[in-house]
Amino acid sequence: MLKMTSRTLRSIAMPATLALTATMALSAGAQAQDKTFLIGIVEQQLANPFFAKLQQAGVDAAKKHGLETMTAESSVAGDSATQVAAIENMINRGAKGIVLDPANASALVKIVQKARDAGIIVVTTNTSLEPATAADASYETDNLAAGELIGKWAKARLGSTPARIAMLDYDLSDKTAKARHDGFLKGFGIAEGAPEIAGTALTQANVETGQSSMENLLSAHPDINAVYTINEPAAQGAFLAIKRAKKDIVMTSIDGSCSGVRSVADGTIGATVMQFPTNMGTLAVEAIVKAVNGGPKPTGVNNSGTILITDNPVDGIESKDSKWGLENCWGE
Repeated sequence: MLKMTSRTLRSIAMPATLALTATMALSAGAQAQDKTFLIGIVEQQLANPFFAKLQQAGVDAAKKHGLETMTAESSVAGDSATQVAAIENMINRGAKGIVLDPANASALVKIVQKARDAGIIVVTTNTSLEPATAADASYETDNLAAGELIGKWAKARLGSTPARIAMLDYDLSDKTAKARHDGFLKGFGIAEGAPEIAGTALTQANVETGQSSMENLLSAHPDINAVYTINEPAAQGAFLAIKRAKKDIVMTSIDGSCSGVRSVADGTIGATVMQFPTNMGTLAVEAIVKAVNGGPKPTGVNNSGTILITDNPVDGIESKDSKWGLENCWGE
């Protein structure tokens, strides 16, 4: 069902899996030069607070300009079919711009090209398409740089102690996961397969597989003294295994959720890198508004910001403490 803040629209027939809503927000303070038009925002599953925050930022930015918005979410991870259907509907509705957080980097390329051929500005957030030039522009975390930050921090924390690293990854065919992995190695100053890497495991980026993977790695390599994790739930799970084994291990992660920052505050995670979904959604909408109103089209892959969060700062690496992190985090 399509929703509007002031009235309800009827949607064309759509697949049962498609959760599509539309919201019209007319702001009394909208700039006179802003032209009212439809903008589509296609997200991944909103049960994830990161995606929910990103979508809300886009809707709020559109509201500021008095724009009509249609929003859609994928039903499960990797659900590109729902996103394709949503974009098709937005094309038919006459959208002037679409903000897309792609569930699959390559599966959305064809429909995005169709949208662009229709004159629609398409900007991706969170992750770019493959190739990135398939969309007009992207606003996302520089995940390579994020990984590099925690790699440098972990190396500094170990000091002269010989490193024995556990790598708790996610599917490395995923662009974000691969960039974070590669960035950590770069920041630590080692290559893939280096002897400093005690072991690796593929998690599902959640607490359960973080814990089981860490248990297995500690059983095989009890000398592990540093851990890279794909995200904070995996780190929180890994910590349960570390605590049970009564080990003192340097723990790193990436995301900057409020839950993750609290884990920095209580010592579960030594350092995490905060990303900013609000920046992504806001910057993407603002770029579309400028282009539609006659300004330059957005281009390239644009970094939406990263910062290291730790209560154990090291020389040469800019960071903020967990107090700052809790004032600027996302999610619960």
